[in-house]
Amino acid sequence: MSLTIQLPADVEQRLRQDTPNLDAEAKEAMLIEMYRQDKISRCELAQALGISRMETDGVLKKHNVTEDLPTAEELEDDLRKAMELLRK
Repeated sequence: MSLTIQLPADVEQRLRQDTPNLDAEAKEAMLIEMYRQDKISRCELAQALGISRMETDGVLKKHNVTEDLPTAEELEDDLRKAMELLRK
């Protein structure tokens, strides 16, 4: 399946001057955004980009996409709950 993005000719020309591989970069950006929105999985992202799991980690890092790690407050709450359970 292919996707087409319509841009004004002058915008496309300028972007192609600055970004020689515009098509690939646009595809990557779109897929990264779909991953951020939980519309595709990490496996689907790798498959759509034609890369390995390790390479996918690098692409996500390049785009500043991080896993949803627990906050300090969430960790403290989990610890408090675990301590309460141990006391019972």
